[in-house]
Amino acid sequence: MFRRSRPQPAPAPGPDPHKSGALPPAEAPDATRVLADLLARPSMEGMLEGALAHAVTLLGGQAQGYAVLRRGQDRVAAVFGYPKSLIGTVLSGPWASMRPRLLPGGSRELYELNPPEVGALLDQAGMRDVPLTLVVPLSDRGRNLGALVLDRTSPEGVTPTQQEAVTRWGTAAAPLLGLLDSRDDWRQTARQITSALVEAVESREFDALGHGQAVADTAMRLGRAVGLVERELEELWYAAMLHDIGKLHDEAGHAQVGANFLHGVPHLAQAQKAIRHHHERWDGQGDPDRLVGEDIPLYARILAVANASVRLGDPQRLKAQAGQSLDPRLVGLLEKLSQSG
Repeated sequence: MFRRSRPQPAPAPGPDPHKSGALPPAEAPDATRVLADLLARPSMEGMLEGALAHAVTLLGGQAQGYAVLRRGQDRVAAVFGYPKSLIGTVLSGPWASMRPRLLPGGSRELYELNPPEVGALLDQAGMRDVPLTLVVPLSDRGRNLGALVLDRTSPEGVTPTQQEAVTRWGTAAAPLLGLLDSRDDWRQTARQITSALVEAVESREFDALGHGQAVADTAMRLGRAVGLVERELEELWYAAMLHDIGKLHDEAGHAQVGANFLHGVPHLAQAQKAIRHHHERWDGQGDPDRLVGEDIPLYARILAVANASVRLGDPQRLKAQAGQSLDPRLVGLLEKLSQSG
């Protein structure tokens, strides 16, 4: 039986990048925050606000926007930078064709397609003089769900690279919206949200694509082998999928940063610990707290072995780390699992 680590005094939390100013303000509302908010309190408006916020960061800031859902009539379902009084407004707009569009005329088409009383609401929101608008459709399995509409707040244009990045983000976000919209089982929804957002983050580096899923698959095999129950396996899966999510901001200290994003999700407290401590070493020379041996949380030890196995790809190189950086019994167990197929 693999012993859980002895209870540790609660470590002083690392700096929360959303409160401490560790990140520039314009970068704070990102994909990882979308995920944390969704896992803590999932809602359609919250998901769309997060999607808009991240889309604005992909444009380098200098933008605001709103999300439209198509449910019989097209209605504003969320805003970022615009007043919340717009939410619920029925609008016709340049998203009707459900294809990405960059509109040099900004809001002109929006005003042309709506009656004067709606135009007055748009005026109150400050939309009259928008110089440039980017429309990103949200479609899932042939269902036209709506669109993200991003308005420039400066004379700066939108580069082809920025437009592609926002369009890709819309493609990643749409299935999540579809799941929430159909009210499928939340457990499955949360997993798909996590996978999609991790893939969106990993796509920034070609060699990272699929890494989180590969680590999760290996961690699940180890977790089952050491006797974790279903609830524990669930937390281990989130830890494995999200262990590198902090790299979205910086390689240095990414484990602590990544753990901070689960700070407001109490049912994933053990996953948070695993992410924070997955760079501890069995010999006590790791980060951030130099924990030794079985004082390292079990999920973190499993995660470290799974991560090293995927990265090294060579059983002999992995075996060489046993008793140094990695739990030797977990390394031996993984070797046995691999030999048994």
